[in-house]
Amino acid sequence: MENTDNQIQYDRMMNGELYHQTPELFEMRLKARDILYKYNNLNYRDLDERKRLLKALLGSVGENYFIELPFHLDYGFNVTLGDNFFANTNLMLLDTAPIEFGNDVLVAPNVSIYTAGHALDPELRLRTGAEYAFPVKIGNNVWIGGSVTICPGVTIGDNSVIGAGAVVTKSIPANSLAYGNPAKVVRQFDEHDKQFYSKQRRVTQEYLDKVASGASFHR
Repeated sequence: MENTDNQIQYDRMMNGELYHQTPELFEMRLKARDILYKYNNLNYRDLDERKRLLKALLGSVGENYFIELPFHLDYGFNVTLGDNFFANTNLMLLDTAPIEFGNDVLVAPNVSIYTAGHALDPELRLRTGAEYAFPVKIGNNVWIGGSVTICPGVTIGDNSVIGAGAVVTKSIPANSLAYGNPAKVVRQFDEHDKQFYSKQRRVTQEYLDKVASGASFHR
C-alpha cells in the first residue's frame, strides 16, 4: 500500500491505535467475503477444496486443520492456525488485529473471538468512526466451549479450558478451568483430572494406556 490515508489507517489498525475504515480496507474485507462465500457454500464432503480455500484465506495454517461450515471472519490474513486445529460450526473471528491459535486447539460451536472495538465516547464514535483492535492469542491444547465470547487483548494460556457461555474479558493463565460472565478462573488442573474425566466418572484403562503411550490424536 502507498503512503496514503489508507496506509496510515491500516498501520494504526495493526498497531492498536484509533483508526477509521477506508474504502480500501472495506474492499479487503469484501475480498475475504468472496472466499468465504465459496467456502460456506461448498458441499460438506468436499474436504480438499475446504482446506484449499482456508489456506488461501488465512494468514497461515499448520498441519491438520478443519473448520466446520459456516465460518465467518473479517480479513483472514490476521488469523494463524497451529497444527491439529479443529473448530465446530459458526465460528466468528473479527480479526481486525491478529488472532493466533496454538497447536491442538479445540473450538466448540458458536464461538466468537473479537479483536475489534469502538470508542466509548458517543461523540467520538459518532463524529469520527473511531475504532481500534487488540490481538488475541490462544495457547496450545486449549479447549474453548460452546458459545464462548473472547474479547480484544485476551491471551489464553496453554492447556486451559473455557466453559460454555463464558465471556472472557481478561487473560486466562495456563492449566486453568475458567467460566462465567465475566469469565473467572475456577481452579487449576491437578491429578484428579488425570483419573476422572467428568465429576466421578473414571478414565478407563484403555485411555490411560493411550496417554501413557505418548501418541497424539489427530482428527
